[in-house]
Amino acid sequence: DGYRNTNLYQGGRAGNQVSDDYRYQDGNYEGYAPNDGYYHGGDEPAHEEDAQSDVTEGHDEDDEVYEGEYQGIPHPDDIKEKQKQRAPAVADEYRDRADLMAERMEDEEQLAHQYENIIEECGHGRFQWTLFFVLGLALMADGVEVFVVGFVLPSAEKDMCLSSSNKGMLGLIVYLGMMVGAVMLGGLADKLGRKQCLIISLAINAAFAFLSSFVQGYGFFLFCRLISGLGIGGSLPIVFAYFSEFLSREKRGEHLSWLCMFWMIGGIFASAMAWSIIPHYGWGFSMGTKYHFHSWRVFVLVCSLPCIASLVALKFMPESPRFLLEIGKHDEAWMILKQVHDTNMRAKGEPERVFTVSYIKTPKQIDEFIEIQSSTGTWYQRWLVRITTTFKQVWDNVLYCLTAQYRMNTLMLAVVWFTMALSYYGLIVWFPDMIRYFQEEAYESRVKIFDEEEVSHFTFNFTLENQIHRNGEYRNDKFIGMKFKEVRFEDSLFEECYFEDVTSSETFFENCTIISTVFYNTDLYEHKFINCRLVNSTFMKEKEGCHLDFEEDNDFLIYLVSFLGSLSVLPGNIISALLMDKIGRIKMIGGSMLISAVCCFFLFFGNSESAMIGWQCLFCGASIAAWNALDVITVELYPTDKRATAFGILNGLCKFGAILGNSIFSSFVGITKVVPILLASSALVGGGLLALRLPETRDQVLM
Repeated sequence: DGYRNTNLYQGGRAGNQVSDDYRYQDGNYEGYAPNDGYYHGGDEPAHEEDAQSDVTEGHDEDDEVYEGEYQGIPHPDDIKEKQKQRAPAVADEYRDRADLMAERMEDEEQLAHQYENIIEECGHGRFQWTLFFVLGLALMADGVEVFVVGFVLPSAEKDMCLSSSNKGMLGLIVYLGMMVGAVMLGGLADKLGRKQCLIISLAINAAFAFLSSFVQGYGFFLFCRLISGLGIGGSLPIVFAYFSEFLSREKRGEHLSWLCMFWMIGGIFASAMAWSIIPHYGWGFSMGTKYHFHSWRVFVLVCSLPCIASLVALKFMPESPRFLLEIGKHDEAWMILKQVHDTNMRAKGEPERVFTVSYIKTPKQIDEFIEIQSSTGTWYQRWLVRITTTFKQVWDNVLYCLTAQYRMNTLMLAVVWFTMALSYYGLIVWFPDMIRYFQEEAYESRVKIFDEEEVSHFTFNFTLENQIHRNGEYRNDKFIGMKFKEVRFEDSLFEECYFEDVTSSETFFENCTIISTVFYNTDLYEHKFINCRLVNSTFMKEKEGCHLDFEEDNDFLIYLVSFLGSLSVLPGNIISALLMDKIGRIKMIGGSMLISAVCCFFLFFGNSESAMIGWQCLFCGASIAAWNALDVITVELYPTDKRATAFGILNGLCKFGAILGNSIFSSFVGITKVVPILLASSALVGGGLLALRLPETRDQVLM
């Protein structure tokens, strides 16, 4: 065993051989007994040169070692290796795995308390705030990704000729990617490291979000958004696990809640950019008739900027020392913690304060990584073994979250996450759809109807909008360079007419007779003529592709609704951050979900656009506290080597709930409000009551 000799460890617990594992210059950590099996540096003999640390020793003029500096002490594992001569132990391969796991769990508990004291010594200052903004940009990118597709759909559906089913698939594909990414990359973060996996996640999102703004075909665009969602979905569990491991117990709940505000900022950023970019259809360029780069593509490009900024800034941040200790990299973790300490002390104007920790507990290492040597296998065999082994370890972590120790907490959290996502994401899509429905009703109420009109030898060169023409007769008329928007011709006659350079939106000819008429360079395709009789008529040079012919005034209101919905969570964010550590996570989740359920019932009175906007803001503001508390308690309930995996599983389930919510709630728009409201409120009540049975984690250290 390269990490601990069992007999030696047990003897240390009895106080026979060693007394203490680490020591401050001004006293031991609070709450630690001197005979807990830790290494006592002063009792050991001098060691060989190759066992010394590479860290430079500090000396004064009398060649005395500075007090509190990292003095290059030999690692206790080297000491215990020599002590095997005096206290022979049973090799690990002959020991029961349950004994090894019990020993590791005891190590982890000791490390948890020691690490908490170390973080308190490092303080909370410049380093944490720098990391706060770097990770905040990553969380902001996640918030942007949720809104991007919804904002570009009205434009993209015409630019890429999307049917209703294609629009629905484009709206759901991002959540599908997020669901897979959360589980996969969250699990890898517990094996490869927080920083490395977060860089991979952000790089995938940035690359494919950037690429999606240039592709023209619907299939390739769908694929790019799927992979982009996979990347950004993996960032969410990593961000919270990463940041929590630099926070002390008394700061954790508050500052993780402040971090959640960046999701709100992402929504505000996406709404503001959509409002200022998409309506300007001329902000783009075309290359021939096949390639068009319109304003909505510029918007997609701009929305990748937070992800790129976070990716660049993350290169200058260190790996989580808690993760490094978990995998036995003691010296690297010590150097990072010293960096955190020194950065905060310099910012506080106390650069003379030294980092007094000389040794940190490292848990017993059990898992072995299988490696094929270069002489016994090809490069792809070695990579195949590495990948297979890593994913097996990730799968073991997934199963560990369902063991007896965590099964109940995992299942209850899964239900709470799912019910919250089903209600929240379902209503977030339902609100804009209902507002559009009210707008369409108002628009249809203003329709102009023309009966039995007769027009001959007239040239139409202006826009016709929101009109119905019945039993009309048009002879020798010209329709040149004009636009039809929401126009229907019913039971009408067109004889010897000429249509040139005509574009249309939601325009149809029903039961019409069209005789000796020419259609040149128009988008009046075959499907727009319903039960019509065409006699000796000609279609020449039809327009190719789809065309954005009309600026939708209604879209401005949709951007405003999303903007106000994102902004409305600001009070809830502030309240949850200030009260998270005072009233606890459980009461925050239960109270927020029950209040949100009450808000749902008021939606029965939302019979206008303004009422819907108001109730949406109230619902979003009430529910955000539950989201923040869920993020915090999920981080705190699981140990370090399972934290990102568990968060990824639960967040993946959350995205599955979002997919169901979007599909179910949108199908009832214009039919009934009862089903969406009752479904959302009952899910919130059930999830809120179940959340009250979860264990409170406010006072526990991060395991």
